[in-house]
Amino acid sequence: MAKLTDFRLLCFDVYGTLIDWETGILAGLNSLSEAKQLTRDQTLELYHELEKEQQTKTPDMPYSQLLASIYPQFAARVGVGAPSAQESEAFGQSVGRWPAFPDTVDALKRLSKYYKLVVLSNVDRESFKATNAGPLGGVRFDRIITAQDVGSYKPDLRNFEYMLKTVKTEFGVEKNEVLQTAQSQFHDHHPAREMGIKSVWIERRGTMGNRDEQIYDWKFVTLGEMADAVEQELASKGA
Repeated sequence: MAKLTDFRLLCFDVYGTLIDWETGILAGLNSLSEAKQLTRDQTLELYHELEKEQQTKTPDMPYSQLLASIYPQFAARVGVGAPSAQESEAFGQSVGRWPAFPDTVDALKRLSKYYKLVVLSNVDRESFKATNAGPLGGVRFDRIITAQDVGSYKPDLRNFEYMLKTVKTEFGVEKNEVLQTAQSQFHDHHPAREMGIKSVWIERRGTMGNRDEQIYDWKFVTLGEMADAVEQELASKGA
């Protein structure tokens, strides 16, 4: 039976797993969703649908620009007047201010004592840089890979292939030593299984990216709970 401590590297999704993506999106769309009295679930469901469509159409578009392009589409779909270019741009630039989950920074620091920490995110470099300097408190990652680096968005398998090639070249880490650590079934767990990568579902009780079939090798509600489990394994090994 595999243990969490059998692995050498954690490959993180960021937005939804480390950062409260849903709260950030809801805050950014608040003026549009309130105008039509949309529920939280209705807002997130429509946003996720539009994001998926736009990422498929423009896989090489940086995420901040992609967000800005989705904003007027969302307004049109809910029947709100067309927003200004400045309003759309503000939504696109909001990523770096989305809040971290309260357990994230402490859990990352604890996990970094045992694992290499790698980011595999759908955002662009500048957006992640703002997040890392702000809500993530400057936590050091061993490697940062964005959709902008790959030229495609997860769940495209090219993103996972790029990551596996990178960690093998730079750290000598093989696929069987990588744990995909993520909230989204759609973006991370299903493609990770296709690639033969083990995964940890940080459920976060989120809604975006959920699938009817839940795929994972380990499951925790928070990253803090995962860090606890790793430390317990390490303690039992040392006993």
